[in-house]
Amino acid sequence: MPYEVQGVIAGGKGEAVTVQTVIVPDPGPGEAVVTVQACGVCHTDLHYREGGITDEFPFLLGHEAAGVVEAVGPGVTEVAPGDYVILNWRAVCGTCRACLRGRPWYCFATHNATQKMTLADGTPLAPALGIGAFAEKTLVAAGQCTKVDPDARPAVAGLLGCGVMAGLGAAINTGGVTRGDSVAVIGCGGVGNAAILGSALAGASKIIAVDVDDRKLDWAGGFGATHVINSTTTDPVEAIRALTGGHGADVVIEAVGRPETYKQAFYARDLAGTVVLVGVPTPDMTLELPLLDVFGRGGALKSSWYGDCLPSRDFPMLIDLYLQGRLNLDGFVSETIELHEVEDAFAKMHRGEVLRSVVVL
Repeated sequence: MPYEVQGVIAGGKGEAVTVQTVIVPDPGPGEAVVTVQACGVCHTDLHYREGGITDEFPFLLGHEAAGVVEAVGPGVTEVAPGDYVILNWRAVCGTCRACLRGRPWYCFATHNATQKMTLADGTPLAPALGIGAFAEKTLVAAGQCTKVDPDARPAVAGLLGCGVMAGLGAAINTGGVTRGDSVAVIGCGGVGNAAILGSALAGASKIIAVDVDDRKLDWAGGFGATHVINSTTTDPVEAIRALTGGHGADVVIEAVGRPETYKQAFYARDLAGTVVLVGVPTPDMTLELPLLDVFGRGGALKSSWYGDCLPSRDFPMLIDLYLQGRLNLDGFVSETIELHEVEDAFAKMHRGEVLRSVVVL
């Protein structure tokens, strides 16, 4: 019997989202229906609403979620009804060229549910990142469900489904931050502060936070930043060099996604250092750098997809660290809200007033 639930719909480019009735079908082969308990409001959802991802309106928004498996379809063995899970948008296939080379965090053929959720009139919905979790229940591929310890409250656990994992992974997985490293993070929203937290967890000796907003720099200190730089009043490249013996940081993480801040990251790293781009640029942006500088400075220029995470490996481990009191995930939850407050949460996020608003169902 299909489920009739309420969900947050983006009906057209730039239009305010609305709460509408959504029909969730019974799970088919390889699929699962999940009762959503909490879902974070992420910039990616706003990008969907603005038409910055695709134009396949209407969208069922929400993807940064935790909940309980309600039902599974034929052939599903990895999860069962009653399991507490974090939803992920990297359900690895196991057979693509990345998976077969032992690099499943780059999987090029990730799974989504085959069936479509619809509006009450039968209009098919495109779920954000194949999840669509601003809803009381959602349909996903079973591989998008990662079992974790149910002692972690949903408002916190769900954040690993996207933004917090992206930042933690940018530092630990992509950037390879390790004991004694110097790290600079440019852009201290949710993803940037997660990169700061990840750098602290990895044992970085110096963590430099850069932003234009003193409020975000205050947040950065709470996640482990040892130094803060407001780039509206100080040249961040020179300041980072001054704090690192004139050399630059070992790892610089760019969490804004703009050419000007990427250039700052490029020149703020040490020779043979690493730049990690985790901020998401828009399609119209281009970057110009002297090729001789790219050659002469050596090192690595990387981009981080989903923090280069493997959900089955990373989510349970990070939840365990949280439950041990070693990972401050609670600090990211600025407020809890209801489904009808998502549009207001987008405005707060755009103004930089929150790290994460979290819908609790």
